[in-house]
Amino acid sequence: MHRDTTTVTKSAQHDPESPSQEADSSRARVPKWLRILLPAFLILAWLTAAGVGGPYFGKVEEVSSNDQTTYLPESAEATKVQELQGEFTDSDAIPAIAVFVADSEVTDTQLEQITESIESLTELGDVEDELSPPIPSEDGQAIQAFVPVNSEADTADVVTAISEQLESDAPDGLTVYVTGPAGFSADLSAAFAGIDGLLLAVALIAVFIILVIVYRSILLPFAVLATSLFALCAALLTVWWLAKWEIVLLSGQTQGILFILVIGAATDYSLLLVARYREELRVVPDKWTATLRAVKGAIEPILASGGTVIAGLLMLLLSDLKSNSTLGPIASIGIIFAMLSALTLLPAILFAFGRAAFWPRRIKYAPDTVAAEHGVPSNGLWPKVARQVQKRPRAIWIITTLVLLVGAAAATQLKADGVAQSDLVLGASEARDGQVALGEHFPGGSGSPIQVIASQDEQEAVSEVLLAHPEIEEVSITTEDSPSGTAPITENGIEALGPPGTPEPEPTVVEDQVLIQGTLADAADSPVASETVRELRAEFADTTPSALVGGVTATDVDTNDAAVDDRNLIIPIVLVVILLILMLLLRSILAPVLLIATTVISFGTAMGVSALVFNGIFEFPGADPSVPLYGFVFLVALGIDYNIFLMTRVREESLKHGTRAGVLRGLTVTGGVITSAGVVLAATFAALSVIPILFLVQLAFIVAFGVLLDTFIVRSLLVPALTYDIGRAVWWPSKLARKQGKHAS
Repeated sequence: MHRDTTTVTKSAQHDPESPSQEADSSRARVPKWLRILLPAFLILAWLTAAGVGGPYFGKVEEVSSNDQTTYLPESAEATKVQELQGEFTDSDAIPAIAVFVADSEVTDTQLEQITESIESLTELGDVEDELSPPIPSEDGQAIQAFVPVNSEADTADVVTAISEQLESDAPDGLTVYVTGPAGFSADLSAAFAGIDGLLLAVALIAVFIILVIVYRSILLPFAVLATSLFALCAALLTVWWLAKWEIVLLSGQTQGILFILVIGAATDYSLLLVARYREELRVVPDKWTATLRAVKGAIEPILASGGTVIAGLLMLLLSDLKSNSTLGPIASIGIIFAMLSALTLLPAILFAFGRAAFWPRRIKYAPDTVAAEHGVPSNGLWPKVARQVQKRPRAIWIITTLVLLVGAAAATQLKADGVAQSDLVLGASEARDGQVALGEHFPGGSGSPIQVIASQDEQEAVSEVLLAHPEIEEVSITTEDSPSGTAPITENGIEALGPPGTPEPEPTVVEDQVLIQGTLADAADSPVASETVRELRAEFADTTPSALVGGVTATDVDTNDAAVDDRNLIIPIVLVVILLILMLLLRSILAPVLLIATTVISFGTAMGVSALVFNGIFEFPGADPSVPLYGFVFLVALGIDYNIFLMTRVREESLKHGTRAGVLRGLTVTGGVITSAGVVLAATFAALSVIPILFLVQLAFIVAFGVLLDTFIVRSLLVPALTYDIGRAVWWPSKLARKQGKHAS
């Protein structure tokens, strides 16, 4: 190793143009006024973008939606039913279910008080008039009532007002819950409420602390944070208007990922640029030249890294679920602004600060010291790691691979087949408690029935199938002749409402179709309910082909099925696309294949460890089918970033010093900055866990753990040791693999 670097130093000393001469020529070529105005213009432009985009943090709710039905593919049965259902009723209200539970049988006096309390809810304004009367349970210990909430209103505020009023009016000895679709929607809104303030604050504070530790400087952390925050403001401004124009769909989940991704990526790119700037300040006296050379050295890995992430994210456009397909372009916009900010705003700030950016430390102009170090430091952690890689490359890559494979074996324990709607929000939930109470005294699917739209001549056949199914408690049909909007169906047909002799109500018919409802015995979001939907669809396909099954449960089923299909389609395509990008970047076939293989193994290990943690420590009920897909896209795209940072530098060094020397030099030079970048990215994704949504907490752990695994094991040990062991053949079939000479290996 010493022989290689010494030779390099001698060759460097014979360069026709020294860094100081290059600095002089650079200053001579660029007028002084332009060196002042260009950075000033860039800073002013980004300040303007941040000033315009900043206020939009408080306006995201105007253009976002967390309604699951809006993200289903148009071909899904539940989507078709959702579109047709509105034609059978004048109201598109979201039902809330008020549940009153007593320890003993509810008295007539208590029932009267409950009735008065329910009727008074219309005074709230956003509660519609079609309130159901209080419905006692068979055991007499509970009462339920259906409260329609205006779909245009803020559901969370209305549900809170309903809950407060019912609790204040409730008779002594009764416990009140508000559940149903409106209740769970309110829970989601409350969970996402901290996304603008709490999530952003936690992420920025975590990044700031890490930057202070890394740089031991006061100005640099603020410069890097400004780079990240200004990029986020510009990205949010763009996304907001795209959502306003209905070009993209924005949800709370997508918003949270956008925030974290932009902050993490922009900070990572900034760390890489600052590291290059620090290197250049040691060998050139002029800050303008140092800035230009830093940008020149960092632009290729930053663009390659960002381009790889964008390519992976855009593959989500192939998804049938709009919640996935819209994340692709939205997150890609964030990455674009992260790159732009790191390559324009940060260089302008660094030029303005000069060497003072590192205060109270000061980077001295010391070309002789750099030459004595042969271009790389000889002391510290990373030179020691490089020496270990040099001594035992094969043992290191074999042992690390085996350890990773052991962890990956546990990935089969991940239960990513969907979770109940009641489990989406972590922590206390009145809607969840209300659903439990509802299931103890009423059919569990009350308020969220299966919706079946069928042709009028198949009405009887559909009703018979529903009545015969053991998991369907009640069957009804939509009719305008009933005050409640529905009439019960029994084995004898539609029941008349009123005294004997009253004619049976006529069903509402829209384009020769009727809407039949089946109340489930189990909760609408339970596995039993999902299986019931699948069984009914299979039976209807044979007996009544026109029947379409929708509703809350069918929406969950179609969403989970689409998520599984997306996962199976997109994951291999992402691998192929990133492999092609790496081949173009590294001008090699073998090296990209090895990098992809190590990243996939690392992903498998992250999923395996996550499965053990989710099942054994946190005892989560399961995971959404999209969790592995999101984890894969982010871990592979972001994990390959660090391999790009490393291998572009290794290739750069290999062209001068040979592959094996290049590996050691690249590892030594990039070790600190890539490790810092990994810790920053892991910390920002970990911040997602402050939002009490199961999906985001699981994604936070998977990505944070996976990034740290890539940073400290894969990029620091496995990839360098494997590349060193293979030698110049790793660049096959490029010319670098055939390069002969003293340092070729």
